[in-house]
Amino acid sequence: MKIKEKPAKGFTLVEIMIVVVIIGLLAAMAIPTMAVIRRRSQEKAVINNLRQFAGAANQYMMASGVTSVAYTDIVGTATDMYLRIDPVADETYTFIIEFDTTRISTAVNGRVISYQF
Repeated sequence: MKIKEKPAKGFTLVEIMIVVVIIGLLAAMAIPTMAVIRRRSQEKAVINNLRQFAGAANQYMMASGVTSVAYTDIVGTATDMYLRIDPVADETYTFIIEFDTTRISTAVNGRVISYQF
């Protein structure tokens, strides 16, 4: 009577290498896509900040009876701020909105992002 040997349990080196290669290919495809998604989401957040600033500027001009408003008039210190805008991509907001202005812009990572209102 022959005794059957139990087959060895585990993975071979070739199987493990194939899995590593597949994971590497998937990562190589996903990383550039994630960078594009991150850039687009930052741009949308900046556009939303510009939209909020434009609305606050219009409200400030109507409430104060002025025809222009500076960024520092709307975004002030913690106790007297009219609007809080948090930068999301190291952008800076330092503009003046005139009553007849229809566009505000800011620079983000070397590119200009505008909001037309």
